Amino acid sequence: MKTVYDFTVKNKAGEEISLKTYEGKVLLIVNTATGCGFTPHYEPLEEMYKEMKEQGFEILDFPCNQFANQAPGSDEEIQTFCTMKYGTDFPRFAKIDVNGETADPLFVFLSEQKPFEGFGKGLKVAALKKFADMNNKTYGDKAYIGWNFTKFLIDRKGNVIARFEPTVDMKEVKKAVAAALEES
Repeated sequence: MKTVYDFTVKNKAGEEISLKTYEGKVLLIVNTATGCGFTPHYEPLEEMYKEMKEQGFEILDFPCNQFANQAPGSDEEIQTFCTMKYGTDFPRFAKIDVNGETADPLFVFLSEQKPFEGFGKGLKVAALKKFADMNNKTYGDKAYIGWNFTKFLIDRKGNVIARFEPTVDMKEVKKAVAAALEES
């Protein structure tokens, strides 16, 4: 059975990194953007990381510019922004695509394991859905990710156990991470 450990990704320097490096840890894999309305998610993500890192938790950050050009900077500019504005210390990888023919294989796999089921309900969600639908229609059946800050929770064995859309309250994400750390 395939797990996230079967994938390699590129770090900020463009070097191939095997996700086996993170074997035995609980992972939260996130596609991010520096100019998105959800960019403030970096704050609770960093808080979680600081609080739970010693328990075997890692956040893997993958910038993506496929949603309304909200991550236009270079990998270096994105790194500088995130560390200066939000003080992030978790691993950030090279910018990738998460949708379409050029989608990174890791995100295709993650989305196949936990497909998109909607953003939820409410006025904010309705507005996001409208933008996401317009953006993602160009990718057709290869629109794997609905928007920036989609999060995938991985257990210590490399299995995808949950998917959180950007509209999910970060307290819920934190609860799920804590539960995964206790289970393992």
